[in-house]
Amino acid sequence: MPEQNILVIEDDPSVRLLLQKSLSAKGYSVEVVEDGLEGLKRLEEGDAPDLIIVDIMMPRLDGMTFVKAIKRHEDTRPIPVIFLTAKNDPKTMIEGINVGAKFYVTKPFQFDELLKKVEKALG
Repeated sequence: MPEQNILVIEDDPSVRLLLQKSLSAKGYSVEVVEDGLEGLKRLEEGDAPDLIIVDIMMPRLDGMTFVKAIKRHEDTRPIPVIFLTAKNDPKTMIEGINVGAKFYVTKPFQFDELLKKVEKALG
């Protein structure tokens, strides 16, 4: 089975590093960028990832706006998205699912819980 590619969009360097190391250790190919604008740029330049994990609160372009943008394009619409965010109010969670996220994981998170959702999303 070919290696699956995950794009992580996260402005917190420690969370970015944790996800990169932990997911790579599970056999995924992981690319990380700092915010939604970099994420959009990455999607324009390279092959589409198999999954995107994105934070909501980021500078320049937040996660909700990023997901709305990718869901408007035919090539990027099918990519599953997992929100990984500190925003845990029900209104934001519902909005996150409504804009097209497959899962919504709140920080602080357990890596095992996130990994199960990653596996389901890629399933």
